[in-house]
Amino acid sequence: MKKIISSLAIALSLSFGFNTTSYAQEDTSANNTEVVDAAQEGNAKPAAEADEEPTLTFVQTLKQKYIEGDVLWMTPVLICLIIGMALSIERVVYLNIATINTTKFLNEVESTLKTKGVDAAKELCRNTRGPIGSIFFQGLDRSEEGLDMVEKSVVAYGGVQMGNLEKGLSWLQLFIALSPMLGFLGTVIGMIQAFDKIVKDGQVSPTTVADGIKVALLTTVFGLISAIFLQIFYNYITSKIDGLVNEMEDASISLIDMLIKNKITK
Repeated sequence: MKKIISSLAIALSLSFGFNTTSYAQEDTSANNTEVVDAAQEGNAKPAAEADEEPTLTFVQTLKQKYIEGDVLWMTPVLICLIIGMALSIERVVYLNIATINTTKFLNEVESTLKTKGVDAAKELCRNTRGPIGSIFFQGLDRSEEGLDMVEKSVVAYGGVQMGNLEKGLSWLQLFIALSPMLGFLGTVIGMIQAFDKIVKDGQVSPTTVADGIKVALLTTVFGLISAIFLQIFYNYITSKIDGLVNEMEDASISLIDMLIKNKITK
């Protein structure tokens, strides 16, 4: 189908070009007079209409400023922003998946312990997503070894789950700090370029220093905007982790009370 469409397009373009050429050869004299008239009418157009510039969209403006800020210095900041956003989105998705209804889960575990026993409760915890289900499984798995062993296993595995929740945050902090630093580096380089042009030309004029100052300002702005976006995501992620940690601690205490209440461990 693609070959057929492309063949038709080629044939139409060839026929259109042939007809246009024939028409141009037949009406050469008429076109000459029309060109003269058009030139006279063009001179009569208002100057404001001739100087009118097309408005740029937001994306086109960003591209223009990106190029004006010197691709060499804007690209590292853009890479930091892309990688940082990828890490942030991955953490947000992971934390949202790890979040469960803790109250409902505790009620289900307690009712399962009363009616079906420890093995059924362990199976329920194994099939529950998130760190709380994993901690409960480890605690129930050590329930026959005494209450002390249950507490130790819950604390130890809680630390493991904490590490999983905070995975990648150190890299996100790096990109938050690196983005404005790269922007400031572009600022320094741009100012050096501006002063070099001043020394080379032997005079100070707007046209002499405009390019260097533009690089300096745009790289700084882009670096600060990148850091602001990443910082917002970082604060959201840390607050989400703090909430999950509090739920893990409360659930661990509830698990110990649940085991003692149902006389599953001593």
